[in-house]
Amino acid sequence: MLVHIEAGRATKVEGDPDHPVTRGFLCGKVAQYLEREYHPERLLFPQRRVGKKGEGKFVRITWDEALDTIAARLRETIAQHGSESILPYSYGGNMGFLNGGSMDRRFFHRLGASRLDRTICATAGATALMEALGAKTGTEPEQFAEAKLIIVWGANVHGTSIHLWPFIVEARRRGAKLITIDPVLTKTAALADQHLFINPGTDLALALGLMHVIFAEGLEDRDYLARHTTGLEELKTLVRDYPPARAAALTGIPADTIVQLARDYATTRPAVIRANYGLQRSERGGRAMQAIACLPAITGSWKDVGGGFCLSTSGGFTVDRAALERADLQQLALGREARLINMSTLGEALAQDGVHAMVVYNSNPAAVAPNTNRVRAGLLREDLFTVVLEQFATDTTDYADIVLPVTTFLENTDLYFAYGHYHLQMTRPALDAPGECKTNVEIFRLLAARMGLTDACFADTEDDMMRQALASGHRYLEGITLEQLDRERSVRLNVAPAGEPFQPHAQGGFLTPSGKCDFKAETLAYTPPVESRQGDAALRQRFPLELISSKNNDSMNSTFGYREHVDAQTARAILHPEDAAARGIGAGDTVRVFNERGSLRLHVEIAPKVLRGVVRVPAVRWGKKAGDQQTVNVLTSERLTDIGAGATFYSCLVEVEKCGD
Repeated sequence: MLVHIEAGRATKVEGDPDHPVTRGFLCGKVAQYLEREYHPERLLFPQRRVGKKGEGKFVRITWDEALDTIAARLRETIAQHGSESILPYSYGGNMGFLNGGSMDRRFFHRLGASRLDRTICATAGATALMEALGAKTGTEPEQFAEAKLIIVWGANVHGTSIHLWPFIVEARRRGAKLITIDPVLTKTAALADQHLFINPGTDLALALGLMHVIFAEGLEDRDYLARHTTGLEELKTLVRDYPPARAAALTGIPADTIVQLARDYATTRPAVIRANYGLQRSERGGRAMQAIACLPAITGSWKDVGGGFCLSTSGGFTVDRAALERADLQQLALGREARLINMSTLGEALAQDGVHAMVVYNSNPAAVAPNTNRVRAGLLREDLFTVVLEQFATDTTDYADIVLPVTTFLENTDLYFAYGHYHLQMTRPALDAPGECKTNVEIFRLLAARMGLTDACFADTEDDMMRQALASGHRYLEGITLEQLDRERSVRLNVAPAGEPFQPHAQGGFLTPSGKCDFKAETLAYTPPVESRQGDAALRQRFPLELISSKNNDSMNSTFGYREHVDAQTARAILHPEDAAARGIGAGDTVRVFNERGSLRLHVEIAPKVLRGVVRVPAVRWGKKAGDQQTVNVLTSERLTDIGAGATFYSCLVEVEKCGD
């Protein structure tokens, strides 16, 4: 990103034209970032709660008062309940290695606080890739321009990975076909050559159905399978039970369409699959991603430039996280590893797991965590001391005892990874921090000093930590120095020689224990999610619609929830015309979407943008902006994915009714 500054104030942000992936343009969310930077509601000073929890009433205090209060309360918590009663809660509000996971981890490890299992977004899919491929790597975006068939599966490229789109456009200009698979007609799907509506949570069944056709018609790459895979015969036996007719009954995609998709995928070269995390947010989502990741090994498409599969490229960023996070400090505090609490079951943890202090940063759990009403009940506890580091007064800050103002990425030094390309990036502050805002790194460094932690690692500067991170010894980082990053800002990882495409599995090279793509057929039998049209029949009778709370095009989860146009976009439910007619709901009506966990009022949009039996609510609205103070995650459950212990946001049954007023 390039930042234009006049008289000390940023006037414009734009993409770096020299970056080989972003190529001079920004997504629509970040293109407006200066509005966030200079917004009048931005938090600029430390604050202390003076009202009831949840009211959002605070008074300004000094940094010394804030730090002294936090240190005193944490000491008191440790003395009364033990150090593991302290819970850090953070995720992806800052994607930098430093402000996302360095000094903070050191601080909590040295205290002996509970560890947070950061599962809310990607762990089911990540676990799937590790089981099947042994690494979280895949086809780089630049190669998509070479593809002749592109399958976008559970991904809205236009909304969540826009910098891939020009490469898809180039491929289509050269004659490639684009097929999308999704329960929702996304913006990407509307631009595709073919869109396949799929029943939520049935992606595994579709993958098995495709495999059935490929093997039945002899379309597999037998040489690649023989040399680079394991568990083939068991997989063949499994997929015999998923002929097109059965796959069609489960997925809602016609049998002949499944057959044609399998033939096109297996016979078109190069063919590439771009998946995203939406399809792994169901109870069977992890195994679905595992099966889909195995498809290129069956057809041999890993061999082709422009072929293969991509969910994430994050596995290429092989920095020394151990040096950044210093998990070894737990031994000094506890003599062992601290307990692990799953962030996707925060409501349960606050109710049952003896959490008496929580420090929230880079996240807004009162809006984004599943089963929000249970989370809020926990946050309302008077015996829970809560600190929130934030840029805006979110739903979560309203429950805080102390609020600390933090910098934006334009005001930080940091090292950044990506999950859509293979370029390591470093930034220095483009702007001075306003008011009394501090970086996450500085805040946790100051807290460590207040708590009397004198370990040398708490004196490390940002440059010290970046050098430690780069010294991992991995070949992908070999020769990349802080000085080079300071000069160039963005450097391609050493995943392939300069000018050559990265083909991680053209010659096998899987990092599984066997060194091969591991099919693990014994794990892939399909079972419908409990909350689905083919799941618990009694539950479905009460709540017959499947909720998809997928990402809003102009949002990044809840980050921009203060924007009026974002609030309007996330204050609606999209219903199929037949489902609306059956409930006497008309265009523009206010509806109540509800289940046994909660309810919320929304404006309705009636359109065939969703599959019949599906209701979509774009995520994530701030509850404090709604008249009923409710957000979509009051409806979602704390049930976890089949692998990876992730959140099952898209396995959720609801009913919709017209509001009387």
